[in-house]
Amino acid sequence: MDWSAGQYLKFEDERTRPARNLLAEVPLAAPRYCVDLGCGPGNSTALIAARFPEARIVGVDTAPDMLRAARERLPGATFVEADVATWQADAPADLLFANAVFQWVPGHLAVLERLMGALAPGGVLAVQMPDNLGEPSHLLMEETARSGPFADAFAGKTIRREALPAPRTYVERLAPLAAKVEVWHTIYQHRLADAAAIVEWVKGTGLRPYLDPLPQERRAAFLEAYTARIAEAYPPLAAGGVLLAFPRLFIVAVKAGG
Repeated sequence: MDWSAGQYLKFEDERTRPARNLLAEVPLAAPRYCVDLGCGPGNSTALIAARFPEARIVGVDTAPDMLRAARERLPGATFVEADVATWQADAPADLLFANAVFQWVPGHLAVLERLMGALAPGGVLAVQMPDNLGEPSHLLMEETARSGPFADAFAGKTIRREALPAPRTYVERLAPLAAKVEVWHTIYQHRLADAAAIVEWVKGTGLRPYLDPLPQERRAAFLEAYTARIAEAYPPLAAGGVLLAFPRLFIVAVKAGG
């Protein structure tokens, strides 16, 4: 997929808020080696660097445009083009931080188990993932793709990503590898300008797998049909704007031995 830093950063404050909340729950004082997995344009990496200015900071992502933006933002950090599903640490890490990336990784529970093994004793695996496939914003992507003039483009294709496992599954899989595991949900309520703003938001992430299979000349029609559905599902607030509910799952696991 063609991940665009510019599109992603149109809602930088809203997208960074969960990373800020996740980092606040990381129980480390002075880590020496921190890795931001799926670092995107470096907005989450910047939070890590600000909290732990003495640490070696590495960001990992697959998208060249995201890495370009991250390097411009944080020239003092190291950014590596690699797949988080197979990336290997070059030394035991004190913090492995992953903001909104593992929802895209099939079988990510096994990857998280492997990453626990890449932590130094007392190190922390901190993960946040959108858990919003049941929200209208995402249900209507699939509905639009499977209906009317677009059905042929998606025939035989599985676009919708897998739903996240239940919170207890993460606890059961990670607890044997950790001294402590915390898992929680937060539902963010983002007040945006209108239905078109919701579409702009998801164009940077969840809508990409639906737009990419379409020829360029058909994408505008798809967006128009999707926007009409979004406008119906998210009516205007009396005070102005619309409210986008965005559930997210958080995990903080501390490796034994610290």
